[in-house]
Amino acid sequence: MATATASTKLAPIALTPRALEEVRNILREKNVPAEYGLRVGVQGGGCSGLSYLLGFDKAKDQDETFDLDGVKLIMDKKHAMYVMGMEVDFQDGLNARGFIFNNPQAKSTCGCGSSFSA
Repeated sequence: MATATASTKLAPIALTPRALEEVRNILREKNVPAEYGLRVGVQGGGCSGLSYLLGFDKAKDQDETFDLDGVKLIMDKKHAMYVMGMEVDFQDGLNARGFIFNNPQAKSTCGCGSSFSA
């Protein structure tokens, strides 16, 4: 896990090299403004009760930010307990393309892979 640049806190999640590469590609291709970072979190809903958030956003007051090999990670402090230790990967194959969430906090997941219960 990467450490934050402004403090000694460890990022609660990890991104695989492949996921980091895809995030950097999206940042570059979509001309995402420099003040934006990758927001990772959870929200209510989905087949199993909670679903993952993954998108670009500006940090807000309740957020913590971390540096993961040059990618700014933004997370609401309240979401950390749901994703602590999670690894985000990226798959680019014939059958599927997208981000994959490997979450040790998930008690169960649904077939879509983006919904879980904690």
